[in-house]
Amino acid sequence: MAVSAPDLKAFLLATPFFGGLSDGSLDLLISMLVERRFDAGASVVAEGEPGRSMFIVRSGRLAVSKRTQAGSVIRMSVLERGDFFGEMTLIEMQNRSATVIAESATVLYELTAQNLYACYKADVHAYVIVLQNINRELSRRLRRADERFTARQVHGDD
Repeated sequence: MAVSAPDLKAFLLATPFFGGLSDGSLDLLISMLVERRFDAGASVVAEGEPGRSMFIVRSGRLAVSKRTQAGSVIRMSVLERGDFFGEMTLIEMQNRSATVIAESATVLYELTAQNLYACYKADVHAYVIVLQNINRELSRRLRRADERFTARQVHGDD
C-alpha cells in the first residue's frame, strides 16, 4: 500500500536515513515508499536470498541473525522504530547478508533499488544525501562491531 500519513514526514526526518533532506526531496522519497506489514514470527528477509530493496522500521521489533559455517544461528542485533536495514543490497547488489524476523507485529517502509535510481534521476542532491546517510550509518555499525570485537579480545573470548 502506498504511504501517506500526516506525521510521516516528522518520523522519517528523525531517522538516520532521511535526515537533512529538503521538504521537496522528502516528498519525492515518500512517494516511492511502500508500506509492508508483518506478523510476529514472520520472516522479512532471509540470508542468501536476492535482495533489491531496503526497509525503514515504523513500528515493531525485529531480530537480525546470521548462520555460521557450522550451521548454528547467531543473533546479531535488534531493530526498532527508526532503524533501517537491507541497504547493503542497494550498494553492493549482493544477496541478503542476514535474516530478519519480526519479533512483534511490524510496519516497515520499503524502498526498492529501482526507486532509489529514480530518485537519482529526479533529484541527484537528495540521492547524494541518502547515500551519505547510509554510509554514515554503515560506519557507525562498523565502529560498534570493531568495539565488540576488541572487547572480546581483551576478555580472552577469541
